[in-house]
Amino acid sequence: MPSSVTYTAELDMRRETVLFLSSLLHAERRRRGTRRGRRRLGCFVQAVLVLRWFLDGTRVKQLAADHGISGKTVYRYLHEGIDVLAAQAPGLAEALEAAKAAGLSHVNLDGVLIPTDRVSTPGPNGADLWWSGKHKHHGGNIQVVSAPDGWPLWTSDVRPGRQHDMTCAREHGIIDALAAARDQLTGLADLGYEGAAYVLCVPVKKLKGRRLTTDQQTYNKLLRGVRGIGERANALLITRFKALRHVSLDPYRIGAITQTALVLLHHENDRTT
Repeated sequence: MPSSVTYTAELDMRRETVLFLSSLLHAERRRRGTRRGRRRLGCFVQAVLVLRWFLDGTRVKQLAADHGISGKTVYRYLHEGIDVLAAQAPGLAEALEAAKAAGLSHVNLDGVLIPTDRVSTPGPNGADLWWSGKHKHHGGNIQVVSAPDGWPLWTSDVRPGRQHDMTCAREHGIIDALAAARDQLTGLADLGYEGAAYVLCVPVKKLKGRRLTTDQQTYNKLLRGVRGIGERANALLITRFKALRHVSLDPYRIGAITQTALVLLHHENDRTT
């Protein structure tokens, strides 16, 4: 009597999206000169494997067992899928130009920490490079630019979790890009970006021992109400793709993984701005 149980499952994604990824994988195999019959899995099945990992966070061991391949092969297939999809992600300049062309009133800038396994990498002054003191766990910092309704338009590469949102935004050139576009596009952010108040609309900070004026309180409430909708962007990515809830791969891959999730979200909903 067999000791294992098989069952039928359904992938929660449109067939068109699977075919989109499959075509990218096929093009990559042709670019590499991979000969027919040299791979255990075809492009379509490989695309399903990659999407199962993204959508459900399916364990590599389980994916290997389901497809009769080794764990090393699963990792290779997975990284190939990440690379071809991340290459389709829009650049910052492209995303901002699209936002202006779409007539958006403003964009929201926010950071999110993608949790990862413990990584003992020494940083400045002996601090753990990937440890976030704010969130109290290891992770990678990702900057997200979103539309007024919270639709994610662009995601950055990863920076170590110990770095502040403002530092990461400067490293990625986001502040300079928004400064160049502010005649046509306003940027909204929280107090984490206070250092860029000359470019972004950020709340007025309450200083110790002082009270905000009525006008300042009203401004903060209005800004919080408008900007709060933009925080939906991070939730859209993380709730849709379980792989972003905890990344066990190399933390330096978090940026590409998030960009891949963005491309899949755009393609699945046929929307970029």
